[in-house]
Amino acid sequence: MPRIYEYVGPQEIRERSHNSPPGVPIYSKQGLLNWFHDHREDLDQANQLVATFVIDLKGELLLAPRQSEHVACAGGAPVRSAGEITLTTKGEVFEISNQSTGYCPEPESWPACQEVFERLSVTHPGHFTQQIIFRRCPACHERNVVKDDWFVCAICGGDLPETWNFSSDGI
Repeated sequence: MPRIYEYVGPQEIRERSHNSPPGVPIYSKQGLLNWFHDHREDLDQANQLVATFVIDLKGELLLAPRQSEHVACAGGAPVRSAGEITLTTKGEVFEISNQSTGYCPEPESWPACQEVFERLSVTHPGHFTQQIIFRRCPACHERNVVKDDWFVCAICGGDLPETWNFSSDGI
């Protein structure tokens, strides 16, 4: 059974997100192209668009502008995956990551993304092009990004566990 990711970020961000619109559900490749077209003012120099995404519990892709919080994109609900996605003008996934400090999803959440892209017939890289490892510090409870396999808390210097350790009860 795939893991469900509850929001584990700051409560003030969750509260601020109540007034933000949820992400737009994408039900087809044409829907993806339409969303891209509607946000073309955010294109980068390579004519690509970086967006916030979540895969909801129904397995649907929700997109929001890059500056959006993941919890807002998800309408406050738990997700199967979350991160940032870079789309091309052809409606292809150029890059994708699990970078969401609000949900802290594992790289192992990739199959939820792949399932959506294949159902929508969207070309994708077949994996997260940037994989983020998140851990909560057992000592100070801070969320951490693990870099270069260095499992040490950036805040208190405590050891971080090697296995994913977020849950809806806080640790």
